[in-house]
Amino acid sequence: MWFALNSVELKLFSSRVAAICDEMGQVLRRTAFSPNIKDRLDFSCAIFGAQGELYAQAAHIPVHLGSMAFAMRGIIGNRPWQAGDVLMVNDPFLGGTHLPDVTVISPVFLSNSESLLGFVANRAHHANIGCDTPGSMPVSTCLEEEGLIISPTFLFKKGKLQQNSIALPGLKNGVLIGDFAAQVGANQVGVRRLQNLIEQTGSSAYLIGMQELNDYADRLTANLITSIEPGEFSFKDMLDDDGCGNKEIGLAVSMRITPACIELDFSKSADQVEGNLNCPEPVVAAAAYFCFRCLMPAEAPSCEGLFRRIKIITRVGSLINARRPAAVAAGNVETSTRLVDVVFGALAQAMPEKIAAASQGTMNNVAMGAIDESSGIRWDYYETLAGGMGGGPNFSGLDAVHTHMTNTLNTPIESLEMHYPLRVHQYRIRPNSGGGGAQKGGNGIVREYEFLESTQLSLLSERRLNKPWGLRGGSAGACGNNFLNDKLLPSKCNLHVVAGDRLIIETPGGGGWGVAGPET
Repeated sequence: MWFALNSVELKLFSSRVAAICDEMGQVLRRTAFSPNIKDRLDFSCAIFGAQGELYAQAAHIPVHLGSMAFAMRGIIGNRPWQAGDVLMVNDPFLGGTHLPDVTVISPVFLSNSESLLGFVANRAHHANIGCDTPGSMPVSTCLEEEGLIISPTFLFKKGKLQQNSIALPGLKNGVLIGDFAAQVGANQVGVRRLQNLIEQTGSSAYLIGMQELNDYADRLTANLITSIEPGEFSFKDMLDDDGCGNKEIGLAVSMRITPACIELDFSKSADQVEGNLNCPEPVVAAAAYFCFRCLMPAEAPSCEGLFRRIKIITRVGSLINARRPAAVAAGNVETSTRLVDVVFGALAQAMPEKIAAASQGTMNNVAMGAIDESSGIRWDYYETLAGGMGGGPNFSGLDAVHTHMTNTLNTPIESLEMHYPLRVHQYRIRPNSGGGGAQKGGNGIVREYEFLESTQLSLLSERRLNKPWGLRGGSAGACGNNFLNDKLLPSKCNLHVVAGDRLIIETPGGGGWGVAGPET
């Protein structure tokens, strides 16, 4: 039995638990049906303790994992857990993020034991979550317009499917199909692998190892705090609009750094809005956690201890701690991304030679689909688009990458055209869209779709009015643009398009860093 781990043993232990999350992700990717999961990798996997504390996670989607780390205790508490149970949830006000992100949670017991040792969980984005608007990312004004709301509900009890518990789009004739089945299968693998690890080490040694791993992560955060100048730093930025007429919507943070902790106060951000830029508090925590995780050593374990010293303050009824039934579809994607900008903006004052300029600041959400009235067959598609990364103190920003809170891949043109009635005419880097400076910002992209049949289209995008800012004298990146048949579109809209129509998305570039020297 372990009573203390040396540095080598701790590293091996950390790698073993992280590898379980990686394997869960591989199973989910290889068994999923939708390009959204198998090609874009819009999913995340993690291990939690018996009280909901984050023990390990794979390097998947920051907004998924950070929000799960913040909200898991509330999801799993006071429930009659048994071996073989599977719980499902997507309610943003009960531990979710937005409705397309469905979380599947399974308890872990040792064989022939009633001792609960933890949980495995995965969260994946579903393009069809029962929304009337194909793609399930509409310009909405209340939560009910965004699809099926799943409060924490047992999908399986003791291994038996509860057929009447949830009217899922993926539940057909009493059989769980498609991406939902892939999520359950990924958890089954995670449960077995974690059981094997605990049986090999012993449950006491496993729990001691987790405690030491979290304490080590806490020491890393404490060391980071000592490297940041103490004081109070603030930053403000503006969201373009909410799609319902509200413009220039403020995001603000006041950061207080002390030797013991970092306090992030977002309470001066705007009130919740009519559109769907609102988000629940766990999304705010995810953005904050991500920013400080970026400052940690690459080998830092992604566990609860890493975030113990980061305190989040929000205001109920604000954009970033909205009251039910606020619409939240874009809060998880657009607002979360811009929260990263304001946290990094404040950090740039405390660490002026360490922080990069703003990246594109949007996920450029494109959702579409249609229902064949004669056959009843429906197709749904959703993707986020890459843009420019901000330049940093000693590096230029990358072109055409997904930045910060998304961390997905692109959908290959071949997959897009094979699965859907679409043709892609352009997919290229957008020249000169990155900001200038000693270190230039990365360029965005241009992606042009032709619709081959009538389609419902939804766009949720940002940085169409407010440019990604530069730092230390670097210039801002270019704003993005959305066009339909060469006509400029709003940043957020629902549209009906017909065969032959063409959509062009120009994504923003990243900001530049530093004053450019004389050309030679």
